[in-house]
Amino acid sequence: MSETDPHIHVERKVMQAGAAYRNLIASTFGAVADAPTVVTTGCGLQVPYAMTSTRPESVTCLACREHAHREHLRFAEQVERISQWPGAPVTGDEAANAAQWARDMAKRFSG
Repeated sequence: MSETDPHIHVERKVMQAGAAYRNLIASTFGAVADAPTVVTTGCGLQVPYAMTSTRPESVTCLACREHAHREHLRFAEQVERISQWPGAPVTGDEAANAAQWARDMAKRFSG
């Protein structure tokens, strides 16, 4: 971990980062651990959790932006694939909305 790194990063597990994910887990299971103090980022560094963001406009590390872009596109493809399975847990419309959200986020990370 570098004390002099001025960049804002994304967590390596982009789709599991942030308060929204922790809230989902908490509402599903009734409890969730506190946010970590140090996380591994999309660029491979370990940085304080406070130096990460899920908002594309806040991320200043280019390698992390590229990582988040790829991860959101991968998520969109997975959601669309899963929605085509027999007995899928999401409808076609839900999958299309989730995939569009992920692609929009990917575009924000690439810009």
